[in-house]
Amino acid sequence: MKKESVGLVETQYFIFPDDLILEGGSKLKEVKVAYETYGKLNKEKSNAILICHALSGDAHAAGWHEGDKKPGWWDIIIGPGKCLDTEKYFIICSNVIGGCKGSTGPSSINPETGKPYGLDFPIITLSDMVEAQKKLIDHLGINQLFAVVGGSMGGMQVLQWCISYPDMVKLAIPIATAARSAPQQIAFNEVGRQAIISDPKWNAGSYYSGEAPKEGLSLARMIGHITYLSYESMYQKFGRRLQDKEKYGFDLSMDFQVESYLHYQGNSFVKRFDANTYLYVTKAMDYFDLTANGSLAEGFKDVKTKFLVISVDSDWLYPPAQSKEIVMALTANDIDVNYHEIKSPYGHDAFLLESGQLNYIINGFLSEILVGDVMTPMAAKISEGASIDEAAKLMLEEKVTHLPVIAGDNRLIGIVTAWDISKAVALKCSKLDEIMTKDVITACPEDYIELAAEKMKRYNISSLPVVDGGKRVIGIITTDHISTLMARD
Repeated sequence: MKKESVGLVETQYFIFPDDLILEGGSKLKEVKVAYETYGKLNKEKSNAILICHALSGDAHAAGWHEGDKKPGWWDIIIGPGKCLDTEKYFIICSNVIGGCKGSTGPSSINPETGKPYGLDFPIITLSDMVEAQKKLIDHLGINQLFAVVGGSMGGMQVLQWCISYPDMVKLAIPIATAARSAPQQIAFNEVGRQAIISDPKWNAGSYYSGEAPKEGLSLARMIGHITYLSYESMYQKFGRRLQDKEKYGFDLSMDFQVESYLHYQGNSFVKRFDANTYLYVTKAMDYFDLTANGSLAEGFKDVKTKFLVISVDSDWLYPPAQSKEIVMALTANDIDVNYHEIKSPYGHDAFLLESGQLNYIINGFLSEILVGDVMTPMAAKISEGASIDEAAKLMLEEKVTHLPVIAGDNRLIGIVTAWDISKAVALKCSKLDEIMTKDVITACPEDYIELAAEKMKRYNISSLPVVDGGKRVIGIITTDHISTLMARD
């Protein structure tokens, strides 16, 4: 399939019907979240993937806004034919709480004062960001996410999702991230914050009616941007080349290309970002720590998600050692985890640039989908002694067309379909035993979905009970579960 863009997209907004209670005890009223979606949600609502953005990101992850000069920040991996294929998956990305690109943050209007929050905005955490995303997912009617994917601070959100809502995330892909902020990372964040606070125009956060602290925010971005690059990438890109001159100026003006580049990055950043948001979001990253009782393994003890952890070999901001720490903690809890280290000269920014490796690695992980990854657990089922009327009523209530019939020990003994119920009415049958199919085609949670799809096609059926080694029913998989995920190039 030709790799294409999702085309023109628009940002949507969701206003919470209730207050958002924050981890620190404060509450936010009239919370708004900006989000975008790409692709279509399937009938079972089983193909939803949540994308989590990094510090300076936003909801615009893919496609183009009208008049844009460049696409969404992760367009390299989201779209038809890419690893996050919008012909298979329903992709969701929202701007974090505390942000400045449409979601409620320090620059938003405080409903209690009618003025921008400024420093009246409460301190937020990564857990609060995830809680806000959870409310959006609930609003969209999605009970379980097929995957959550993100890099850097987005990777932190991925990990937090698996801690906060272990039953809601089937697959997790944290990239170039950590399970807790290290002292060096906290130190860089603090220097950036002090650059903003030291700008006289910051005015203790109350600058919205006047001039913003552009110099401070620009400097904070320059400091941060250095950490996103690597020694090799900076040398390749700039070397010691001079900017618009042939020899040193022997003064304090800019001599080198790298200096000009950093000033450009800083000046560009202040046009699209809010200084107070930088303060709040970096503070949230500093607080991030998933250890419990001093142990990361203990922090991950309730996780049920299958993981793909990706690091970058030249990343010195979030080095591979921190990703390996995540892998070790997950392995200690017998969690299914794959690990890949991207080879790249681009440093931390590689998760935004290495399209070839990212598409290959993530596509390979998502292609190895098992029945257990997509089935509906706790499927509706009926006991062998039930009546046909009871079966019909249960089908209507649960909105299903297939009911596994079980013995007292949850062991599968048959299956009854909506067609069987119709036939029973015509033949005036009253017992399930008279109409149910006893020779049932089943799937195991360890089967690849290709095998389940092949069985459905061969036997011309649209649903398979999923059973464990003792033939006990643990879920059900339907053609609606897998039709989009099995889309072919």
